[in-house]
Amino acid sequence: MPIEAYKEKNFSSLEEKIGVKFKNPDLIVQALVHRSFLNENREFPLAHNERLEFLGDAVLELVVTEYLFENYLNPEGELTNWRAALVNGKMCAQVAREIEMEEYLFLSHGESKDNSVKARDYILANAIEAIIGAIYTDQGWDMTKQFITRWIVSKLPEVLEQGLWMDPKSRFQESAQEIIGLTPNYRVLKEEGPDHDKTFVVGVYIDKEKIAEGTGGSKQEAQVNAAEHAIKEKGWKGPKIDILKRNPGDPLG
Repeated sequence: MPIEAYKEKNFSSLEEKIGVKFKNPDLIVQALVHRSFLNENREFPLAHNERLEFLGDAVLELVVTEYLFENYLNPEGELTNWRAALVNGKMCAQVAREIEMEEYLFLSHGESKDNSVKARDYILANAIEAIIGAIYTDQGWDMTKQFITRWIVSKLPEVLEQGLWMDPKSRFQESAQEIIGLTPNYRVLKEEGPDHDKTFVVGVYIDKEKIAEGTGGSKQEAQVNAAEHAIKEKGWKGPKIDILKRNPGDPLG
């Protein structure tokens, strides 16, 4: 079915936004079809986006890996952490929101009404990977690389400056140890709800001072949320690292 059949979502404007004109317009549509939509719309002519997502995930990782390998001489472990920060679900969801992709999604009524940020971010992250898979299928390596470089690799300076290559708990702990020589500790302040659906409120402390609070469906999730808030409260960016940029004449290995 041609893209004209989906005029209500104006996919041509999405193509313009991402800078890709599809030869097969069905691909950009399919990339935004969530499995739940097909459960309610069995006559819909296209499949869901999970196969495209599978392909896009691999292409995304390879493009980012190639960029880091060609441009930095840092050890493999550090490059692995930087790559993880660029290709993880949180970053992909952030990019999807910047592209304003949410309005183009095909979701079931239940998914459409779900206001959980976590659930929607998961869908958006998968959609970005599916879009990458669709671009690769339709346009090949070079155009896909351009898209990933523009929207995702461009986040690398932010990742390095803000220490986003570390998880929030590790970043806050290492910053605290480096700056003031103390290790944060976490305390559960409150538990609410039944056992199958609990919400935890956790405080993060340095010595006896409470720096921030966080909430989550588990103690670990609440601790991570508290650490994120504490990082913002303190304005800490994580431990300093040497960034070894590769010069044109340097060997790749």
